[in-house]
Amino acid sequence: MVNAGSTSPGAEDAPGRETAGPSLLGGASHAWRALRHRNFRLFFGGQSISLIGTWMTRIATAWLVYRLTHSALLLGTVSFCGQIPTFLVAPFAGVWVDRLNRRQLLVWTQTLSMVQSFMLAGLTLTGVITIPWILGLSVMQGLINAFDMPGRQSFMVQMIEDREDLGNAIAINSSMVNMARLVGPSLAGILIAATNEGWCFFTDGVSYIAVIASLLMMRLHPVATRRRATSTFVELKEGWTYVSQFLPIRTILSLFAVVSLMGMPFVVLMPVFAAKVLHGGPHTLGFLMGAMGVGALVSALSLAARKSVRGLIRIIPIAAAVFGLGLIGFGLSHAYWLSMLMVFIAGMGMMQGMAASNTIIQTLVSEDKRGRVMSYYTMAFVGMAPFGSLLAGTMAHALPTTTALVHGVALVLTGSQWTVIINGSFVVLGALWFFSRLPALRHVVRPIYQEMGILPAAEEMAAEQVQS
Repeated sequence: MVNAGSTSPGAEDAPGRETAGPSLLGGASHAWRALRHRNFRLFFGGQSISLIGTWMTRIATAWLVYRLTHSALLLGTVSFCGQIPTFLVAPFAGVWVDRLNRRQLLVWTQTLSMVQSFMLAGLTLTGVITIPWILGLSVMQGLINAFDMPGRQSFMVQMIEDREDLGNAIAINSSMVNMARLVGPSLAGILIAATNEGWCFFTDGVSYIAVIASLLMMRLHPVATRRRATSTFVELKEGWTYVSQFLPIRTILSLFAVVSLMGMPFVVLMPVFAAKVLHGGPHTLGFLMGAMGVGALVSALSLAARKSVRGLIRIIPIAAAVFGLGLIGFGLSHAYWLSMLMVFIAGMGMMQGMAASNTIIQTLVSEDKRGRVMSYYTMAFVGMAPFGSLLAGTMAHALPTTTALVHGVALVLTGSQWTVIINGSFVVLGALWFFSRLPALRHVVRPIYQEMGILPAAEEMAAEQVQS
């Protein structure tokens, strides 16, 4: 297991452990303590810019597909094609993440992503973009993400040498993602309304320069890459055995898979809600995504303020339940203000569960299996989403528009709305299942936390109980 030991004397002068200096540290709150690490500050700055472009591309792609086809089914199909490569390739990518230099890997993945964005921009701005082109480039990005996501998650440990700051770094990273989720869709909505989707793709391509530069500027401890005699398949099996037999990780990833399959794909249907349910345009889509980003940002900041991973396991099912109930409310809503409120709540629950799950897994996982475990995390997070997107698109296309009576009021619900309501109900059921597993999870996790020093030793806990 990963030990959360204290920093050794002189570590401040080591590469990657350089602090921000008295002025920054004196003014920084406990919630931002991970930014004292120089490498993480560079990553934070570069990714903050790049992720805004990424969210612009996500919104622009969804709106472009809907503008060209007016089909919820094709929205789901494009999302499926963009994410299914991650599901298929991620486990093998995890083996290589454990073997390769993670910084070099990330430089390559970010460079290829930049090329993909510029290709989308060129095709769209010249007016030759078609659905087959969008599908093909989505597959390309999915293959890149299969290596990029577990690589980024595993690289976090190299940027944060003091393991006590790891959970805070993950929460700050989540805050960064959701600040971009707030800014990116809003900018995309404005840019699409003023010009077209191609300039969103071009902006995204330029934004990758920031994160590539931040990676190249980092000063890291040299880490020897592994040269094993064992085959990829042997290491793949070893990683699967570890994940499937270690109860906390297995249970967390199981719930995460359900949430990703049934809950996350509601984003795919956002253009339908913006256009058909709320009778708006690209700016409506941008504001809806922005509201979800605000909720997720509030949630991530609350996690950043925590001083320890203690109690995070209990938060996971609560967050899933909040996410599911937010989806149900969003599906039932026809009012703009209520839809904004519901996606705000859904965003809070979604991010709280994601960040808490990531922190616990990163705390518990053995270092030599980190890449492989985070590849299964990627499968649960991104890999299940293509099936969910295809399912959501199919359900929205197949389910008829019906009228439901809610407290005696006739409520017209489209197929897309029924899809989100049904999927939200499954997320709530997953949360209830996780609640039932909490006693067994605490029994396994408590001695690990005690060994790491996160919880007091069993003898100290017994003495405290006697005194109380």
